[in-house]
Amino acid sequence: MPLSSKQQERIHTLRMKKRQLMLGGGQERIDKQHASGKMTARERLDYLLDRNSFQEFSVFARHRCTYFGMANKEAPSDGVVTGVGTIDGRYVHVASQDFTVFGGSAGEVHCLKIVDAMKASLRTGTPFIFINDSGGARIQEGIEALAGYARVFYANVELSGVVPQISLICGPCAGGAAYSPALTDFIIQTRQAQMFITGPQVIKQVTGEEVTAEELGGAEAQMHYSGVVHFVAENDQHALDICKRLLSFLPANNIEDPPVVPGEYSLEPVFTLDEVIPDDPKQPYDVREVVHGIVDYGDFMEVQSTFAENIVVGFGRIAGRTVGIIANQPRVFAGVLDINSSDKASRFIRFCNAFNIPLVTLVDTPGFLPGVDQEYGGIIRHGAKLLFAYSAATVPKVSVILRKAYGGAYVAMCGRDLGADRVFAWPTAEVAVMGAEGAAEIVFKREIEQAEDKEAARARFTEEYRNTFGTPYVAGEHRIVDDIIEPSQTRIAVARALESLHTKRELRPAKKHGLIPL
Repeated sequence: MPLSSKQQERIHTLRMKKRQLMLGGGQERIDKQHASGKMTARERLDYLLDRNSFQEFSVFARHRCTYFGMANKEAPSDGVVTGVGTIDGRYVHVASQDFTVFGGSAGEVHCLKIVDAMKASLRTGTPFIFINDSGGARIQEGIEALAGYARVFYANVELSGVVPQISLICGPCAGGAAYSPALTDFIIQTRQAQMFITGPQVIKQVTGEEVTAEELGGAEAQMHYSGVVHFVAENDQHALDICKRLLSFLPANNIEDPPVVPGEYSLEPVFTLDEVIPDDPKQPYDVREVVHGIVDYGDFMEVQSTFAENIVVGFGRIAGRTVGIIANQPRVFAGVLDINSSDKASRFIRFCNAFNIPLVTLVDTPGFLPGVDQEYGGIIRHGAKLLFAYSAATVPKVSVILRKAYGGAYVAMCGRDLGADRVFAWPTAEVAVMGAEGAAEIVFKREIEQAEDKEAARARFTEEYRNTFGTPYVAGEHRIVDDIIEPSQTRIAVARALESLHTKRELRPAKKHGLIPL
């Protein structure tokens, strides 16, 4: 039966309205967005999500503001596109700010749309992805905009530890807007974007210091100096690719296990690992060589690669199962633990524990970094975070001592008595209160002072201490180490340990939550 003219008119009107919505702030602003090297809000979602999988929420939502001439101003989708779709067949909820509409500014309805998507994410147990590209709070809406931000922050905390939250910074993200990404699990920032609390002009007014937006809030600055950003992307497309890859390692929520990639995985000796550790115990090496030697196909996704580089963290797979890897990096500051590396590792450990991801720890550290700056900065408090994070983690924990494991840093890097389920050591491992040179100076101080040849005595007593406490065999005798393995056998040993620990269940005392030393 043919449609009546009125029905045809209604359908035509609907199609025109939707076409207008798809254009956001109009073709001129879209062209400007492209000219600045950025994709539009909808283009980002089209690239991120599987084809034809997107279901949009609150398509016709519009602001309610009447101040400053706003009543007559159109705001397609109120400057943010929200909904649900799939990535590689797995559902995610999304919000993508539209800079072509009022500069992506966040008002009451804008924020309510984001919160609705977040609550849907919580109800369905699916990851939430927030693509930020906004000039900040919509000043025409005043306190309603601020209240909207508060609702988003509150929802961020509700989702925390229940579903993974990933923020993409693809444009400006300033002032209060920066706190929502900071409350999420991972931040991916493009090189064109800036994120900061107070801009260069305010800083100049208050302090007199001149700084550019790039120096203040660029991706490298927020990765290398502040540690706020976890991944730096060259452009929007690269950021979205990073997001997809990251999600491939993660479960949808906290009651699921991470996805297992089926396949036949080689569990053969990796002989290149036998050559990683130098003969000279003071000579550095790149611990990533060890990481690549134990994960499937050498595929390792490093997190915060240029922040606190004396520790390496990231995701890999062993026999198809996702693992979180924490490794001291001897190539940077000899792999010592300091304030930033403690924070970096602690946060990563707590994420993995929340989402059922086993932990593999590779140990080679001479201790905590000494110094007045570290003490005044609170190294005790920050180092305690690492102790807390490992102790609180109930997922399978496997540690491999590669070389130095001295003092409190040995304990902090998930030693046996901090809850490690399996501890392996390479023949080069040294487990001791401190290095043999320093220990000999204390233990044999009198003998060295009284010796005719002090240097020879010092060398003899140093070797004596090393042979007594600096070998993995002493640690094995005291059950601190389960087995001493050839480096080439590490992938096999870790894979078998993780397989046997897959059904691990650990009950802890009932409590509201522990009190990590923040």
